[in-house]
Amino acid sequence: MTDTLPTAEAAVSEAPPDGPQSPRTLKRSIGIVGGTLLTLSCVTPASTLFVVVPDLFGTLGTATALTIAIGSVLCIAVAFCYSELGTLIPSAGGEYAMVSTLAGRLAGWLVFVLSLLVVMIVPPVIAMGTADYLTPIVHLNPSMTGAGVMLLATLAGLLDLRANAWITGIFLVLEVIAAGVVALLGFTHSQRGLGSLTSMQVAGTAGHTDTVTAMLVVSGLAIALFVTQGFSTAVYLSEELENPRRNVARTVLATLAISTVIILVPVVAITMGASDLPALTGGDISSMVTAWSNSAVGTFVSLCVALAIINAGIVMVIQNSRVLFASARDKAWPAPVNTVFSKLGRFGSPWVATLAVGIPGAILCFVNLDTLYGVTGVSVTGMYLLVAVAALLSRRGSHRHTHAWRMPLWPAMPILLIAVLAYILTQQETSYLLWTGGIVAVATLYWAFYLRPRRETRWLVSIPEDQ
Repeated sequence: MTDTLPTAEAAVSEAPPDGPQSPRTLKRSIGIVGGTLLTLSCVTPASTLFVVVPDLFGTLGTATALTIAIGSVLCIAVAFCYSELGTLIPSAGGEYAMVSTLAGRLAGWLVFVLSLLVVMIVPPVIAMGTADYLTPIVHLNPSMTGAGVMLLATLAGLLDLRANAWITGIFLVLEVIAAGVVALLGFTHSQRGLGSLTSMQVAGTAGHTDTVTAMLVVSGLAIALFVTQGFSTAVYLSEELENPRRNVARTVLATLAISTVIILVPVVAITMGASDLPALTGGDISSMVTAWSNSAVGTFVSLCVALAIINAGIVMVIQNSRVLFASARDKAWPAPVNTVFSKLGRFGSPWVATLAVGIPGAILCFVNLDTLYGVTGVSVTGMYLLVAVAALLSRRGSHRHTHAWRMPLWPAMPILLIAVLAYILTQQETSYLLWTGGIVAVATLYWAFYLRPRRETRWLVSIPEDQ
């Protein structure tokens, strides 16, 4: 059940064609700057600052910045795993290509299923938040607005990737400006000193001040660890990055560093500038910005966040369509499905796979996604856990001598990551674990009764050669 893959060349030569004689490859059209812009856009630091961080303020108060800082340090281990595996296995399949090659086809297939859950659910969930930040100028239905954002992102995803890098780059500049405005206002209206960052206080009930315990900080890492997790997008773009053996690692590490600064600095400023502890614990950043300045500045910041969400939708559709394209090229499905999903458009983008991700995403905007969002959290954690396991196996056999970026402190880094992610899984709700486990069980049956009996012709993960 854990039979490992043949070499890339063998996989290509052994596979009878469903259509073309050789696997279709994507065009290498972007360098490290374009790749970093696209990857930073997927992190969406402004969206994280205004959507995720307020929840942390509500439970961690003044310890929020410290928790995010610890999470960012732990993310270095994640970035090291992705950097090494992404340069060793430069495929648009991302996690599943890396895990299949190093840990066996079944493990890779399960990673693909987990990633498919994520790619189908997360974009519409984020897109539906656009309406909230357009409220200063117009009141819109969240579902209709989310569907519109998904369709817009789908159209943008059909364009040439170099053009998308510039589009998302412009949006990224706006959200960085918004984060900068928040940081500037917070620091210039400071109510407390740097010592408040370690005061470990949160507003309790009836006006009391509660102490943030070490266990609360550890529990908060379940969110803080993924605050900057979008840097993994660089791996999905590895087939379109020029010189991927070098640029994938540079893009991953640069994105982590930049996004950490963009998110953490405003969080420190907000902690120091909030008028009082209840205001900080409330986490209403837009109201804080308005109080520090005026309604016009608050409106500007809200609109920048709305653009950041649209930006994230574009990048996620681009990323997710590449996963579906790669799975068809690697023959994960019956022949007619593989042929359709592997089609490339006039701009070199996988247009059918893009539509297959974007249109269902627009439909999902009309569905209650509370439970599915919980399933996504479990899926992301499980996916990262398997990536860390693959990183432990990345220096076996011929892979030991393959030219690739190598992480320092191996194997300590992936072992630490496995321990942290295992803990995070134990903190998830039982119902979410059961839902995800059921989906994984069905996927395992598909593997056992369809893919594994056809191992010579199905699920042949190929690694395109550098160009």
